Amino acid sequence: MTPGYPRAHGLLEGKVTLVTAAAGAGIGYATAKRCAEEGAMVVISDRHERRLAEAATSLTELTGVKPLAVPCDVTSEAQVLALFDAAMDAHGRLDVVVNNAGLGGTADLVDMTDEQWHAVLDVTLNGTMRCTRTALKHMIPQGRGVIVNNASVIGWRAQKGQAHYAAAKAGVMALTRCAALEAAEHGIRINAVAPSLAMHPFLAKVTSDDLLAELTAKEAFGRPAEPWEVANVIVFLACDYSSYMTGEVVSVSSQHP
Repeated sequence: MTPGYPRAHGLLEGKVTLVTAAAGAGIGYATAKRCAEEGAMVVISDRHERRLAEAATSLTELTGVKPLAVPCDVTSEAQVLALFDAAMDAHGRLDVVVNNAGLGGTADLVDMTDEQWHAVLDVTLNGTMRCTRTALKHMIPQGRGVIVNNASVIGWRAQKGQAHYAAAKAGVMALTRCAALEAAEHGIRINAVAPSLAMHPFLAKVTSDDLLAELTAKEAFGRPAEPWEVANVIVFLACDYSSYMTGEVVSVSSQHP
């Protein structure tokens, strides 16, 4: 049985929080919503401008505060720089960055093209690197900040047809650990979540019923996570309750190896 939606506790009160890939109905939007509910001043981005505008309208209606919404394709260094500059221009600082952007796909390696491989790696791993690198350039002078990356349990476990996505998410885990050691001396924490199956309409649309049933059967609770359940863990890693955690990859499922 899915638990009730939690009430807010002001865990991110007054913190400027940037969330990438925050449009749609998945983990990104759920994270932006939970951060706003916890008192954050939210900056949202996505490469889909129409859905980004819809997300901004929805957050405004739910929280009464209009977020800064900046279109951004994380495969473009220029757009990443513009996103962070816009956030700094609007708020003067960045307290939290949530790197949620990722791209999936299914193809057996023997049939996978270079284009398919590079497309997934460029969004999921390179995009996380670009945003982490840019966030650090703003956070290091501040002497504080938190970065939370969205990895996946598939970075640990094997799954047919997912060599590119698994490699990218394993790379996000390694990037998180290495960057965390470099950032620690500057008072900056970097962690990651590793969700398993978080159900939302888009996932249901692009995934077969058989595969969803197979993945659900692996879950300890016998059901997929709700996106907000993953977002809750991201909020924990972003807030001061996790002040001594850095370089960690937190499994939001029972499937840590």
